[in-house]
Amino acid sequence: MARLNKVFLMGNLTRDPELRYTPSGTAIASFGIAVNRTWTGQDGEKKEEVCYVDINMFGRRAEVINEFFSKGSPIFIEGRLQFQQWETKDGQKRNTLRVVAENFQFIGGKTRKGEEPEILDETETSSEPQSNSTSNKQSTEKTDISDEEIPF
Repeated sequence: MARLNKVFLMGNLTRDPELRYTPSGTAIASFGIAVNRTWTGQDGEKKEEVCYVDINMFGRRAEVINEFFSKGSPIFIEGRLQFQQWETKDGQKRNTLRVVAENFQFIGGKTRKGEEPEILDETETSSEPQSNSTSNKQSTEKTDISDEEIPF
């Protein structure tokens, strides 16, 4: 029997993560993301739909999600689908399909909650030297590697 339950999603958070802890101390972050899909219909008109997905993340990763992400933040999620069924107090059957995230990646840049991401505009030029930039550090630092140590 073939089995595979793997989900890859890239979207934006629809709300701030909600962090809570189990009685044993495991962190759980619950949040939602919106995934947009655009296509061109047979009539040539561009169409768009949005899929809203509920996500749960566990452990240290849940704490990181809570620390660095907020509503609107872009994120890449890798996880699995989980189906849950329950019955309400008045006897109605309910169910939900959500993603249990196993891993995530930052998209765009890491910032702490509430901070604006640093956006670098490479089209702007400055006459001042940028001594703290990574590229400048790499070009001015001397290395003690001889030609014999290079493997090619």
